[in-house]
Amino acid sequence: MSTLEIKNLHAQVLPSQEGAEPKPILKGVNLTINSGETHAIMGPNGSGKSTLAYTLSGHPRYEVTEGEVLLDGVNILDLEVDERARAGLFLAMQYPTEVPGVSTSNFMRTAVTHTRGEAPSLREWVKEVNQAREALSIDKSFSERSVNEGFSGGEKKRHEVMQLGLLKPKFAVLDETDSGLDVDALRIVSEGVNRYQDENNGGILLITHYKRILNYVKPDYVHVFAGGQIIKTGGAELADALEADGYDQFLA
Repeated sequence: MSTLEIKNLHAQVLPSQEGAEPKPILKGVNLTINSGETHAIMGPNGSGKSTLAYTLSGHPRYEVTEGEVLLDGVNILDLEVDERARAGLFLAMQYPTEVPGVSTSNFMRTAVTHTRGEAPSLREWVKEVNQAREALSIDKSFSERSVNEGFSGGEKKRHEVMQLGLLKPKFAVLDETDSGLDVDALRIVSEGVNRYQDENNGGILLITHYKRILNYVKPDYVHVFAGGQIIKTGGAELADALEADGYDQFLA
């Protein structure tokens, strides 16, 4: 059993222009996720949902000003980005980055080697990758293509979930993994997320605007996020209320 504890987390985004002031975004986030739990965060645009995801993973533009994030008792805010990944934290980005010149196969094997502490044998690795690829309906040719270069939105998201299945983190932060997916791709991606959780008892923090992915990835808890903090928590029925009547009922 593992635990991810977010305690009174405050963070600001650093300005891209010289002389500008940092902008506070997170204003006291408190959340505890245990192994095997799925927590969905829903909220209006600009509420700070993606900022929370990037702050947890260690994006350099987001500066923590107060609070701590404990993964099994260790404050990961003291760790570098790669150290957070090795500790068991995974981020599926809303807009996955293209990495020209780096093949998907080399990228995946390198990431798995660093996370596991040793390189998997080539025979076992080929078998493992093929199983993960086929489960997500990813074409074999993708292994030789540069990471995310020329990928469609659905292809990028399936590749992210493939990484999730191979890296087997303790906790997965999924930032709008459902955005840009058609009905078939949404089902395939959701099945991949559920498979990761079933096989690894992983904890999931799922950030989304819409209820549709929650029809496939069933949440234990739904949190309404606004103004840089969680303002309401409930069960799956809370997502139904948001779908029916929007966020205004909680923002007042």
